[in-house]
Amino acid sequence: MKERQAAETGLSGKRFHTEGQEKDTMKEQWFVMAKKADFQAIAAKFGIDQVTARIIRNRDITGEEAIAAYLDSSEQQLHDPHLLKDADKGAGILAEKIAAGKKIRIIGDYDIDGVNASYILLTGLRECGALADQVIPDRVHDGYGMNCGMIEKALKDGIDTIVTCDNGISAAPEIALAKQSGITVVVTDHHEVPFTVGENGEKNYHIPAADAVINPKQADCHYPYKGLCGAAVAWKLIQVLYARMGIPAAKSFAMIAHAAFATVGDVMDLTGENRTIVKLGLNAIRKTDNPGLLALIQQNGMEKEQVKAWHFGFVLGPCINASGRLDTAKRSLQLLCEPSLEKASQLAKELVELNDRRKSLTLEGLEAAKRLIEEQGLLEDAVIVVYLPMCHESLAGIIAGRIRELYHKPVFVLTNAEDGGVKGSGRSIEAYSMYEEMSKCSALMTKFGGHPMAAGLSMEKENVDRFRADLNAFATLTEEDFVEKIHIDVPMPLSYITTTLIREFECLEPFGKGNEKPVFAVRNVHPLRASVVGKNKNVLRMVLEDGAGGSVDAVYFGDIEAFFAFLREKSSDRQVEALLHGAPQEIRFSITYDPSIDSYLGREKVQVIIRHYC
Repeated sequence: MKERQAAETGLSGKRFHTEGQEKDTMKEQWFVMAKKADFQAIAAKFGIDQVTARIIRNRDITGEEAIAAYLDSSEQQLHDPHLLKDADKGAGILAEKIAAGKKIRIIGDYDIDGVNASYILLTGLRECGALADQVIPDRVHDGYGMNCGMIEKALKDGIDTIVTCDNGISAAPEIALAKQSGITVVVTDHHEVPFTVGENGEKNYHIPAADAVINPKQADCHYPYKGLCGAAVAWKLIQVLYARMGIPAAKSFAMIAHAAFATVGDVMDLTGENRTIVKLGLNAIRKTDNPGLLALIQQNGMEKEQVKAWHFGFVLGPCINASGRLDTAKRSLQLLCEPSLEKASQLAKELVELNDRRKSLTLEGLEAAKRLIEEQGLLEDAVIVVYLPMCHESLAGIIAGRIRELYHKPVFVLTNAEDGGVKGSGRSIEAYSMYEEMSKCSALMTKFGGHPMAAGLSMEKENVDRFRADLNAFATLTEEDFVEKIHIDVPMPLSYITTTLIREFECLEPFGKGNEKPVFAVRNVHPLRASVVGKNKNVLRMVLEDGAGGSVDAVYFGDIEAFFAFLREKSSDRQVEALLHGAPQEIRFSITYDPSIDSYLGREKVQVIIRHYC
């Protein structure tokens, strides 16, 4: 099969539009990636199928050295943590404080990144003999990051040194207060460095006056990879500290599973070093003896050997985040630190139940948001700002993400805060740098921070309308930016799919943001039969045949009613009804799909999961 030419299999993409040629599917544009390379030579060199070679090229992995590294991630591909600006300085400060018996407090964040970063720092510092404890802000009462109340509490508790993780880069006033009070501050963070724009349009960056600031986003930090999450930055600091304290490096690598967990959960790009961290972290979690992780995996009906990046992001991660959203993130940290499997199992069970409650509240908030968008005509705006006064503030980001998926526009969801003001979260599209655009109307907010694709904010209630108006006035988005782009890796006939090829695709993992799961497409398939199954009748099963003579089982988990409406437009009610009664129909349509292996009673067969259709 590996010797089969692309032209023979229809893999050339001639039946689909290549990049630069657009296929309009209402809210979508389909593109076939047309990046060039000698795929036959790559396949022969690395012992892979030409399809796999094409996918690797589509990820902009070129040259034998880069391809080899992509296929076989190893510890040697991790960058030297000493390259992080202030990493040695911060480790030196901590080593001195440990030797002097000073009290050290970790101040983290209430999400999956902050919880895992706190665990890494707490575990690492205590391994070094530190008198260390931790504080995680309450999402509702404290808000994001360090605040002045925490500084005052630290003074009362006799804390000498504060170490932040997943926060701190935007806490200049709080850090100034800590320093004035005689507290040493070490910042570990990964968020964008705050800036103001000068009269000439230049950006003036503002670094807080901490004793050490470890954040690869700093302009004068020469660390080769800028996309680390907060937990990964914390892990790097612990590596440097261990080296300084004479602790074997293997002990720090025991925590790479937590850096990987946070990397996926915080939706960081799975490129470069991040991909290596996650790949190595997944190997580590499959061998973990951490009772908390084991319990969380088991309570979700899994075995540790089954865990993939997807489970980090969509199964395990939401359970960790649920405690910070609806209760306190301290419970998640307690789970990771719990030495007893029995106690950990109870904690994990509670987190799973919290996540189930979060799902229900999210659905309610989403439906309310959709009604408001329609009633207030907000779809006319380039940037959607939805004000949901009664929404739980911890769910604003999730709801914003769901609305972004529905309409493919930047979205902010705002809700009432306990202090009488308004809090909110935003989720963006590739064409809109959220943090940068928010900076243009910073005067309207009491606090804000984030990334190009996500952000959080606080403001006074009376500024909501002005915030919506200003964001839209500053926006330079076009209608083209609002059309979702579906990038097809390979047009591949159904007849080409084998279980061997599907298993080969595992070398491309872990999949996630920046290293998306490959997208395949086939044109002019027609259904031989169809049935709606599942407890809630929410799964469509079909047998599809393509023009190359291949047939395969297909599954669709989307809006089944909309799919049948689509089929009726292409045929008739009678034909669709006949299809549901097992009669093959000459209804032709195109799909994008994921190939998978369906195992039943020990027998394996190929199936495809339909993602898009036209």
